[in-house]
Amino acid sequence: MFGSIRAVLSYLVLCGFGWVFVLQSAAQADQSIVRVITGTGSHEFHTTVADTNETRSRGLMFRRSMASNDSMLFDFKTENPVFFWMKNTFIPLDMIFIRADGRVARVHHDAVPQSEVIIPSEEPVRYVLEVVAGTARKIALEPGDQVRHPIIDGQ
Repeated sequence: MFGSIRAVLSYLVLCGFGWVFVLQSAAQADQSIVRVITGTGSHEFHTTVADTNETRSRGLMFRRSMASNDSMLFDFKTENPVFFWMKNTFIPLDMIFIRADGRVARVHHDAVPQSEVIIPSEEPVRYVLEVVAGTARKIALEPGDQVRHPIIDGQ
């Protein structure tokens, strides 16, 4: 009896690890490089693109950590006012609101984890880049700076 329980548990654990591996592989496959050009130079970040309703809705929610050179680039397909919040997001973030031509419209510094306060773009934007909090100040990012990525450059 204990042998069959152990076999079932082993099977479930193997399936679970397989599922985690599939999820990690899919996430890694979606990674690309985004370049942020400021007065201090060109700064590269590994990015995951969120360009569907599902991926934009989930964003970075539930993640417990993020490397300093990681990011998420949201593509809303058209320029519109957008609104973010940090509910279910455990990592403090800087949010970079970007016009369709790749110019930075606004930077929201240090978004508070798990906050339900609405963070608006304050003007129509097509993209939002989320990076670890403090990054925007570290690279001296300002409105008007450029963000480069194949989805931005290839429109």
